[in-house]
Amino acid sequence: VGLFTAGTWWLYISIHDMNDSPAWLACLLVALLVLWMALYYALAGWLLVRLCGSRSGGAWHAAAAALWLLLEWLRGWLFTGFPWLQLGYSQGDTWLAGWGPLVGSYGLGALLLAMVALLGWGWQGGSRRRVVVLVAIAVPWLGGRLLLPVAWTVPTGEPVSVAVLQGAVPQSIKWLTTNRDPTRALYRRLNDEALGARLIVWPEAAVTELANQIPRYLGEVMRDSQARGSDVVMGILRMDDRSADVYNSMLALTAPIQFYDKRHLVPYSEYFPVPDWVRGILQRLDLPYEDITHGREGQPPLAVAGLKLGATICYEDAFGNAQRAVLGQADVLVNVTNDAWFGHSPARYQHFQMTRMRALEARRWLIRAANDGVTALVGPDGRVVQSATEFQPAVLRGTVTPLGGLTPYARWGDGPVLGTALLVLAASLVAARRRS
Repeated sequence: VGLFTAGTWWLYISIHDMNDSPAWLACLLVALLVLWMALYYALAGWLLVRLCGSRSGGAWHAAAAALWLLLEWLRGWLFTGFPWLQLGYSQGDTWLAGWGPLVGSYGLGALLLAMVALLGWGWQGGSRRRVVVLVAIAVPWLGGRLLLPVAWTVPTGEPVSVAVLQGAVPQSIKWLTTNRDPTRALYRRLNDEALGARLIVWPEAAVTELANQIPRYLGEVMRDSQARGSDVVMGILRMDDRSADVYNSMLALTAPIQFYDKRHLVPYSEYFPVPDWVRGILQRLDLPYEDITHGREGQPPLAVAGLKLGATICYEDAFGNAQRAVLGQADVLVNVTNDAWFGHSPARYQHFQMTRMRALEARRWLIRAANDGVTALVGPDGRVVQSATEFQPAVLRGTVTPLGGLTPYARWGDGPVLGTALLVLAASLVAARRRS
């Protein structure tokens, strides 16, 4: 409860401040989410005592670590998943980050949990055991330090100039009808300032109209950009002409036009997994209840500016295993987002931690365009190379290099780490039962 209260309280800002929902309802929804997430760890504790008893030997500590990891993984996909606040994300700036391309974020969490298990077991023994534990704990840190310089991927082309736009339109006015023209003018001005860069990237839903509604505007942006040798990729909503389904998309202004449609939508924000009678209640409370449509699986990279962009929109980059499918083709990653929903809270920095982990796991450059920050270029080691000043309009310029090849994590995903956790849990249960 403490973890998720401290780590997700900012949802109150989105629900109450940005969506004008009653304070009591915002508090209730945040509390329900906190309690639901806490239940995963309550389940881990209950299973630990149920299966291994309450006597804490070595097997008990090993089982505790394995259960924590497995329940954290379950939390990341069950009921659409909520992978926020995973342990592994805390290690993007430490020596352990060297393991990221091999084991991913769950693997980094597993290393931390193994260290904690060793500390707990060592604390119960004598000085000789504690020395052994300290040496064992030092091994992954030193191994990570040696792995940090390993490239894992190789350049497949020359560096490409990039300009990333940050409009910093306040969320309180972003979707007002009266703000549509000023927003279009703002992004047109920023785009003109960025002309000459081989690739220009706009953030998620940069302009608030459907792409179908502003063909002339998009055509003018495309014409002016291509006249200066620039290709534009922008976040925008679009409607399918045949089905009338609405998608949260990334549009590449190329010939032919390309779209990437967001696949992993945010429940209760972009779509509502509720029956019709609940939708009626939402309507009576004057709350949003319309759905955005899920994009199809297996969408190819966007071929833009001589690059193949592996695209994610906002929250999608929290799901590392889902990104692996495109890495066989994509040579640069791009994420467009709008974290202005959460004000000046820690949410944007938590989200950016996950974004950086995706670059580290894939060993690819990552371009991130955010409405008001964090807008940045992230290197293949997960480090921030350049970033724009937050909360003000900006054009961030830099270069990215296309990279090819697959890291061990890109090849195998989370399977080896989760399989090891299951084996450790099984062995711990056998040992605990023999002991009892």
